[in-house]
Amino acid sequence: MSCIRRMMIVRIAMVLAAFGVWCSPGWAQEAENTEEYPPLEKLTKDFEEIKLQNEEGTTAERSFYRVWVNRKTNQVLAELPKDFAGENQRQFIATTLSGGDVFAGLQSSDFYVYWKQYGKRLAIVAEDLTIRGSDDESKSSVKRLFTDSVLVDVPIVGWYPRGGPIIDLDELLVTNASVFFGGFRGGKAHLSKVERVKAFPKNVEIAFEVAGSDGNLKVLHYSISKIEGTTAFKPRPADERIGYFTTSYNDYGKYESDETRIRYINRWHLEKRDANLKMSPPKQPIVFYVEHTTPVRYRRWVREGIMHWNQAFEQVGIVNAIEVRQQDKQSGDHMNKDPEDVRYNFIRWLNNNVSTAIGPSRVNPLTGEILDADIVLTDGWIRTFEDQFERVMPKIAMEGMTPETLAWFAEHPDWDPRIRLASPGQREFIKRSLLIKSQQPNAGHNQTSVTTKMLGDDVADGLIGRTSQVNGGCLAAEGHSFDVAMMRMSMALIKDDLKAAAEGSEEQILDGMPESFIGPLLADLVCHEVGHTLGLRHNFKASSIYAFGEINNASLKGKKPLAGSVMDYLPVNFNFEGGEVQGDYTMIGVGPYDLWAIEYGYTTDDKKLPDILKRVAEPELVYATDEDTMGPDPLARRYDFSKNPLDFAKSQIKLARHHRTKILEKFVKDGDSWAKARKGYQLTLSLQTKSTGMMANWVGGTLINRDRKGDPNGRKPIEIVPAATQRDAINFVIENTFLDDAFGLTPDLLVHLVSDSWRDDAGAFSTLNEAAWPVHDQIMGVQATAMSQLMNPSILRRVYDNELRAPADQDALTLNELLTTITSAVWKEIDTLGAGPFTERKPAVSSLRRNLQAEHLNRLFDLARESRSANAAMKSISNLATMSLVDLRTKLAAAKDKPGLDPYTRAHIFDLHERIGKFLDAKYMITGGVT
Repeated sequence: MSCIRRMMIVRIAMVLAAFGVWCSPGWAQEAENTEEYPPLEKLTKDFEEIKLQNEEGTTAERSFYRVWVNRKTNQVLAELPKDFAGENQRQFIATTLSGGDVFAGLQSSDFYVYWKQYGKRLAIVAEDLTIRGSDDESKSSVKRLFTDSVLVDVPIVGWYPRGGPIIDLDELLVTNASVFFGGFRGGKAHLSKVERVKAFPKNVEIAFEVAGSDGNLKVLHYSISKIEGTTAFKPRPADERIGYFTTSYNDYGKYESDETRIRYINRWHLEKRDANLKMSPPKQPIVFYVEHTTPVRYRRWVREGIMHWNQAFEQVGIVNAIEVRQQDKQSGDHMNKDPEDVRYNFIRWLNNNVSTAIGPSRVNPLTGEILDADIVLTDGWIRTFEDQFERVMPKIAMEGMTPETLAWFAEHPDWDPRIRLASPGQREFIKRSLLIKSQQPNAGHNQTSVTTKMLGDDVADGLIGRTSQVNGGCLAAEGHSFDVAMMRMSMALIKDDLKAAAEGSEEQILDGMPESFIGPLLADLVCHEVGHTLGLRHNFKASSIYAFGEINNASLKGKKPLAGSVMDYLPVNFNFEGGEVQGDYTMIGVGPYDLWAIEYGYTTDDKKLPDILKRVAEPELVYATDEDTMGPDPLARRYDFSKNPLDFAKSQIKLARHHRTKILEKFVKDGDSWAKARKGYQLTLSLQTKSTGMMANWVGGTLINRDRKGDPNGRKPIEIVPAATQRDAINFVIENTFLDDAFGLTPDLLVHLVSDSWRDDAGAFSTLNEAAWPVHDQIMGVQATAMSQLMNPSILRRVYDNELRAPADQDALTLNELLTTITSAVWKEIDTLGAGPFTERKPAVSSLRRNLQAEHLNRLFDLARESRSANAAMKSISNLATMSLVDLRTKLAAAKDKPGLDPYTRAHIFDLHERIGKFLDAKYMITGGVT
């Protein structure tokens, strides 16, 4: 535009305005702005304008942002829409780290923002949606008090004629990458290049390759779109009886405390194509694309896992609510679609050798409408033979631990399973690390403290600190990796039987496993993650609807799902002498809870919602989620199984013992390294520890029900676990951890438990461990963990509280009974110590038992000295522990002078007797005061 023409436009606008003639604000602004910036031709010289890619059925004339790229300088310019600062121009910036990371492809952060002009600069502003008002007065007040936040600002470098401002996109998105990608640090900002740019009518897709602070090249993908939401979408209230991720805020226009917090469930907008039909296809189905990286041999199982959910949507009269399309590189099908594009939902396959699957989604923070979902599946859980004992077992052992117990562990680190199950050389490092973490709120419990901004870094990611919750951390695949390892071991031990069965049925073997096992397991995992993208949270109580015998019965196998929900972390159903048939290994399809949850979330008739919720007391609809796993309900646990998990646990112990006896004979084949024996033994030890930890949660347990007053067949909100059940659980833990024969150790087995020594990236860790398996340290770690699970402050407090909850004429497990039962089991040799002769080779008290007794004594010392504590039960606990010490000292005094004792036992008894005496003398002063 020439200077003369620009001057004429400005003068005409001024004249019209002077006479009160209406003048378009945008026209006047454009006339003014084009005077101040370089002409478009000069600004975009050497730049290529990105061609608009119209979607099928659309005839838009311009893209959402008009974009130019200079391929030589790697600069990107963008023109914002003409009405960029209008109230209807709220935009959505969705980020994905799409290359240069083992989790590349996992959704990163997203931002609900708008542009705001400050002179010659533009700011991206994030609206504060956490506090809102519901009437004019409160809206005005809230808007003044709780202002929005500027995320980043950039200069305006030009103005498109009769259009919008032009900005430098690489300055916005590369220089400020740390704003959009959490903790990302770019070490070499000048080393970046445009990876790809696509322009569409309602969104633009831009990716840059950048060098991180460590020098690694990473690809940062931005999907920028206009967020409109669906006009007909109506937010649906959340209810604690059914587990959905929520979009929530505080309404300060309301003054009833029960009404101030507003929560909507996150869900897709699904409508019938024909509302008059009982069964109708949707107006717009949810479409998932399976990424071309997915191995061909597994694609049908991925598809099956997705399609399982159509059964649930048929309950609300929508058929084919979900569709699946396969992206394929060979045929070219759908290869033009980018998984990072917010318009497409993808199932992505990552070859990173990690056992993870995560199903996050992106949500309209105003309404809870789900806009986009991308699931990542990784391959490690299929490939794995065994996970490192020291990495996996502490996680399993910590299942159900509360912030109260974590705080206790911080003060008493020798109680902490994460330390005790580690190798001796790692314990001091882990101790220091955990001490630092314990200084965080709630002692650093992962359900209450999230320190990362990126999804996938923490088990509670996506649940805290967000207006709209999403699934940002999921351990379902990690559990499956253990199951696959057990299956591989089982196949090695019974290979001939499996081979015969395969020959008879023409069984397909995939990656060394029967397809009938690995296929449904993958479909189950996919179905679980798709459930998250539909809005559903975990349901860790769903595994409890059938008894173990029912699950492994011909009447259930292949006819009904073996659990209430696919949203649980279900261990594989390995039936070893626990039922008449081998039932389904895993969930096949969705369960009754899933049908109920989808009915509530997606029914098109709001009038049905109250009646749907009133079904809460039906036995198959039990529900408990992540935060419940640190509570007192023993059924609200990950990786447990069946209505009475003790039956399942017993079957797992039998399986571990069976496999243990076959390690040297059948598991290690000719030509194998003997290190395989060590891996196999530790796998059986993991199974054993997993089973005992599952049952320890029953001690002091109470079943928690979510029924509301007036619900049909409503249950009491708290039901004490029967005392007999708690006693069975205690005895199971004791029998399978405190006794020497629980571990199946023989001299022949022990001399074969060696480790490989490879000095490279894959084997360096093994060279730091003892080549000979440290038997006493490892067994003591398992036993110490069992003690911590039975005697930690939360368990002891729950037992004490239940004494008051139970009527006086009702049987109840008491605190004294629990402590006495443990003490009797640990010290039974002292009570029945007979006459010798004993020798060092055949001692009166074995080396494993001596360690156990010394450990228990230290626990009693810790409990006895904690008479002052925030735990109201601790004074009684301290008194009982002290009396146990007094009684023990008497028994030890009688035992220490018995004839024929071997030197080990005699020294052991003498040491313990003296230690107790000195402790009691120090605890009580001559005047009777407490030191």
